[in-house]
Amino acid sequence: MKRPLFCELCPFAYKLSAEKEIIKRRISDALSGTLFSKERDTTPLPVKVYTHKSLIRRRLGNVDMRLQDNKAVNLTLATSCINGILIRPGETFSLWRLVGRTTAKRGFREGLTIAKGHPSSGIGGGLCQLSNLIHWMVLHSELTITEHHHHDGLDLFPDFGRQIPFGTGTSITYNYLDYRVTNDTQNTYQLLLHTDDEYLCGELRSTTQDAHTYHIHAKDEYFSREEGVIFRNGQVIRDVIDRATGDIVDSKVIRVNHARVMYELPEGTTVKEA
Repeated sequence: MKRPLFCELCPFAYKLSAEKEIIKRRISDALSGTLFSKERDTTPLPVKVYTHKSLIRRRLGNVDMRLQDNKAVNLTLATSCINGILIRPGETFSLWRLVGRTTAKRGFREGLTIAKGHPSSGIGGGLCQLSNLIHWMVLHSELTITEHHHHDGLDLFPDFGRQIPFGTGTSITYNYLDYRVTNDTQNTYQLLLHTDDEYLCGELRSTTQDAHTYHIHAKDEYFSREEGVIFRNGQVIRDVIDRATGDIVDSKVIRVNHARVMYELPEGTTVKEA
């Protein structure tokens, strides 16, 4: 039998391990010399780079809708910490340095989280929807993604009104699993974020127009059965398009999906036998 990790021994051990990682990240940041984005201005910059919105309350398997309602509160609190942030040349955007700890004292509620590959709950849960939205907009810009964590190869929920390719999500945990973006250009970028009754809404804006546009799409998607286990497969492609000519000047695979499906597939779904 595999020996359990210290963090797996009991809830206290897990909390102790998490605090150790939080302190390690704080020390690492202090010594790194990284220039983090701090200044906020909600006056929109002149150029709209990309805009996106995502439905807040989604039916995800048998997940308690109370957690979805609480997620709406968490998203509202978190967006208020980021809205208007300016990412100037040479600066790095860090989600957790802006949002901070998601504690009940600050008004955060119990929301949906993922623990050991299964749905769970915790204070501040649901904020991966915020990092997902920011990541999707950043993929349509010249910003450089410097920290991005995936959901460990698991397809946890059936598609419900999916707007973006599977595999473009993010996983975040305060503060050692962060979402970070560095501005290696001479352009200043700005994130404008808010929630309404139904949607999490975002805009990425800039001072000048990028030379390129971007198209992110899925390719070769299919389900497979491997030794009795169902997997979701496919690639996520990012095309770089010259704004002046419309020509694709670069095309890269940014994600190869081989994710274990954790739900019952709809009847009639085609599954390839491996």
